Amino acid sequence: MAPGQRSKLKSSAQRAVRTKFLETYPQLEPHIDGIIPKKEQLDIMKLPNRCSLYTLGSRPLFYQHMDDDLVPHLKLVHQYPDFFPRMRVDRGAIRFVMGGAALMTPGMTSPGGRLPQDGKEDARWSAQEELEPGRVVIVEAEGKEMACAVGPLVMGTQEMREKKKGVAIEMPHYLGDGLWKMGLD
Repeated sequence: MAPGQRSKLKSSAQRAVRTKFLETYPQLEPHIDGIIPKKEQLDIMKLPNRCSLYTLGSRPLFYQHMDDDLVPHLKLVHQYPDFFPRMRVDRGAIRFVMGGAALMTPGMTSPGGRLPQDGKEDARWSAQEELEPGRVVIVEAEGKEMACAVGPLVMGTQEMREKKKGVAIEMPHYLGDGLWKMGLD
């Protein structure tokens, strides 16, 4: 993916982006000054398919398709991994995730996968609420420490448990995709 035109955001637009980010991810409020410092210049870069990438210098923060929710870049997710709703895919789904395929529900409802409120032995999972369609989640892979994808849910987690088939996350941002490899220098 080739970077497009980069422009600086006005301070009023920067405040609006900061507010929208906090509305979408309120759990990151204690860290917002580290993510989007008030005195730093936030840039916006146009990408193909009506997407915008918000950057702070050469550090990607999040992207947005038209007026959808802000989706954190995986580099931001890796800095603050415990502040986003999470799901896990089983080992068999990893190669499909890394190839850019839509994430399917069977990869998350199988024994290696995990949805919120599964696994009462781990507070990171049991403390999460059920998630609704449209909610942005990070996707971890079974046996791996870092998130491998992030994107909005197509179906809610309750529906995934009931149906156990279908698309769970369509068109995620994943490790190694064009957004990940993009040079911002």
